[in-house]
Formats: sequence, C-alpha cells, structure tokens
Amino acid sequence: MSRFKHLLIQSANGVITITLNRPDKRNALSPVLIEEFIAALGEAETSDCGVVILTGAGPAFCAGLDMEHLDTMHASTPEEHRSDSRHMALALGALFVFPKPVIAAVNGPAIAGGMVLATIPDFTLATPEAKFGYTEVRIGFVPAIASSYLIRQVGEKRTRELLLTGKLLKAHEALQMGLITQIVAPEELMQSAQCLAQTLLMNSPQAMQATKRLLAKHARRQLDVEIEDGITANALQRSTEDFKEGVNAFLEHRRPDWPSLKAKV
Repeated sequence: MSRFKHLLIQSANGVITITLNRPDKRNALSPVLIEEFIAALGEAETSDCGVVILTGAGPAFCAGLDMEHLDTMHASTPEEHRSDSRHMALALGALFVFPKPVIAAVNGPAIAGGMVLATIPDFTLATPEAKFGYTEVRIGFVPAIASSYLIRQVGEKRTRELLLTGKLLKAHEALQMGLITQIVAPEELMQSAQCLAQTLLMNSPQAMQATKRLLAKHARRQLDVEIEDGITANALQRSTEDFKEGVNAFLEHRRPDWPSLKAKV
C-alpha cells in the first residue's frame, strides 16, 4: 500500500484498516483527504485483503467537510463548486459500491459528511460516546448527496426529521434507527471490528462480493439520478448568501444572522 498524507493504512491477517488521520481537524474532509480516500479504496480493492475497516484518529471519527476549505471557495465559480461537490460524491459512491465487506469503527462524533462515511459501510460499530448528525442546515448548507443514502436506510419520514432539524443522535438512538450495527466500549472497538472481520473472512469472498454487487445494482438505477440532482443542489447552495454567512459564523464561533431572513423584511 502507498503512503498518504492524511490516511494511515495498516494491513494484517487479510484486513486493511484505513484511518482518517487529521486529528487536529477532527478528521475533516479536505480535498486532499478525499482524493487519498478514493485512492486507498482503489488499492484495497485490488489487494488480496478480504475486509476493510474504516476508523478515525483521535477523539473524532470525522467532522464532515473541512469548513476552512469551504470558506476559501466563496468566490468560486458554479463550475468549481460543482467539481468540488462531485469529488465528494465520487468518494461516497466508491465506498457504496466497494465490493468487499467494509466495517466502520466509529470512535467519536461522525457529523455531516462524516456521518455518511460512518453509515454507508456494511457494518457500523460505535462507542457509546459517538454522536451522529446531518447538521448542514445549521450552517445554511444542504446535505444533498447524503440524503440519497439516508432515505434508503431510515425511510423518508426519519430522513426529513434528521435533515431539517440538524439534530445530533446519541449512539443508542442511531442503533434504534438502524443506522449503526452495534455499540461497543471504546477499549473494545478495534478488537470487536477485527473479530467481526475475521468472522467475515470465513465466508466465501466470491459470494460476499456477488451479494454486494447485487445490492448495489438494485440501488444504483435510481441512485445515479439522485446523486446528480444532489451534486447540482449542493453546488447551487454554496453560492447562496445564507451558506456564506453560515460558514463565516461557524468559523467565528457565533450564531448566524441569516440573510434570507433580512430579505423578507
């Protein structure tokens, strides 16, 4: 496996562990990290590993898109916004169709884009302290791409609740909704993930891959259309004044003063 700037890669006993490694940024998804993640999945797919474990370094699993990067894109063109959005969509799509079993070991908060990374995998183990939420509306953003995956996991009513409120779920709430597979103690998280991986490795790799391809094929017919719509909505929202204010307010640690409210006065 190649070496990356923002990922740690370990390979042992038929299992590749990919660790998001920006702990000082709560493993926020920068363009470099996203590009590396796509590359790491590609390398894992062609390797002789049978299972992939995805986790985060430090106290967080993933805080979502890098807000500092989004702040630098305020002056970007619609085409640049669309390209940046498509980049994230490609990473999530690569994870969704990845042919080998994937286990997410969620060691802390998994927020916005981090939540979809945590819940797309086939299995999601989480510590009791882990939190989950699509908080995009709090910063004037739209969880456009994530919504297509979420609605398949929890249904439309729950999807509306989570996306419109931006609420944070505790681990036991995420378990009740079927978003995660199991809650395990922090000190047992990686061991539990490895034990599950070794159990999976006893199965027919060909049969597991055929099963995953079939499940992905069922979803992809409609998902491809939805993701394109999501990329468009994502790019358009990045050009709004509410989004610009939301990002600025987040970085300045204050409550946003929504321009769209002023426009109605």
